[in-house]
Amino acid sequence: MTNVLGRTSVGFERGFNDQQTELAIDSLEVKGAIPGWLSGTLVRNGPARFHLDDKTLNHWFDGLAMLHKFDIADGRVSYANRFLDTPARRADADGKMAYSEFATDPCRSLFKRFTQVFTGPGFGANANVTIGRIAEQFVAQTEYPMPVAFDPQTLDTIGVVSFDDRLKGAVTTAHPHHDPDERAVYNYLLNFGATSAYGVYRLPDGTRTRELLGRATTKRPSYMHSFALSERYVILMEFPLVVNPLRLLVSGKPFIANYRWEPERGTRFTLVDRRTGEVNHAHTDQAWFGFHHVNAVDRDGEDGVVDLDIIVYPTAEVVQHFYLTSLLDRPNHNVYPSSELRRFTINAATGTVTSRTLVDHSAELPRINYAKFNTKPYRYFYANGIATQGESVFLDTIIKADVTSGEVKQWRYDNHFPGEPVFVPRPDASTEDDGVLLTVVLDASQNTSYLLLLDAHSLSEIARAQVPQHIPFGFHGTYTRR
Repeated sequence: MTNVLGRTSVGFERGFNDQQTELAIDSLEVKGAIPGWLSGTLVRNGPARFHLDDKTLNHWFDGLAMLHKFDIADGRVSYANRFLDTPARRADADGKMAYSEFATDPCRSLFKRFTQVFTGPGFGANANVTIGRIAEQFVAQTEYPMPVAFDPQTLDTIGVVSFDDRLKGAVTTAHPHHDPDERAVYNYLLNFGATSAYGVYRLPDGTRTRELLGRATTKRPSYMHSFALSERYVILMEFPLVVNPLRLLVSGKPFIANYRWEPERGTRFTLVDRRTGEVNHAHTDQAWFGFHHVNAVDRDGEDGVVDLDIIVYPTAEVVQHFYLTSLLDRPNHNVYPSSELRRFTINAATGTVTSRTLVDHSAELPRINYAKFNTKPYRYFYANGIATQGESVFLDTIIKADVTSGEVKQWRYDNHFPGEPVFVPRPDASTEDDGVLLTVVLDASQNTSYLLLLDAHSLSEIARAQVPQHIPFGFHGTYTRR
């Protein structure tokens, strides 16, 4: 079923315009009716400035971090935004770019490249990707293990969070997994070296002490934006977008430009047992790339067999697609690369992998009913999608996909560009999709944005709250109940 309004959209470029105005508005204009049960706060993270005094940043992933907060209560919505005061932004206040970003690098000596790549702070000093919690603090996170704490009421930056342990790493993921039953967070740290190592760790709630769970070595580390968690395993899907760590040191190029697509490697899965720390590997000769895992579920009655669902691309071309020169080069726009939701069935004992398509529809920034269904059998995922494959340049729809049937519903308006849909369950929900989706939408025709509420079952519009300026395209957010 499809609910499409309008034609293939244009005007998305405004989502990459700088936004340097910080606002605090007590009450936004609301069209429609906010559900009475919806009472909480949505905080979103993402880039808001791409043009610095001494250079223009190269990539969507490079922009300076800004937080956006929507407080929802009693049918009203307030809004505030603040730049995150990271080391990267403080350096920019002096008029120069001092820290490397994902795809943009300042001019640095060999010594500075060494200290920033292997000891930090380096790539990722700009925490512009996700929102999480460490101990009792809210933090902004990126792929460098330097989370930045902020006040969830004022959005004031508190500072870089330090840990009470000796674990080290140059790279992590911005998508740690939380297990509410175990009351702990899982993630990994990558240490570069002649033989590099992924160190998988557990961080119990309320503490800053990470516990090393298992360690897996590799000669050529893979670029992995996220990982999967099942009830038994932490699973790293090692795509053949890999790097020689020495290249990071000597090439003089920004972080991601040192990685090479080597499809002949196929794709390796590293499984770390959450109970014992035992490490197993599985491999497929097929080459895949992806940013975001959707879910992973241990199969009942089949010891060591896991179904892992992830949005995949046949190549890593999508990384290049998000360079601003690729996105904004009119009239020669490159169309959005084709992707799909694919299920990989991994056997830890035999090291074998099979896979099949679950949903044949290009999508990105997926979310599920995470609190209830992460690591468990599920039916629905929500994401940003592409209205017209082969024509759309940028993500321009909200989709709801049924992983059992492959059916896809869409929400779309011409020249309106939604961001990641955050699922909020109704407190007394009896079904998986009983709740609302919260997404921030750019109205390119008006150069403004709004918070959109959709019925998570039907994708029908419930309400929208208008912001009087544009919000640049961001990445991820989190909702907390009052």
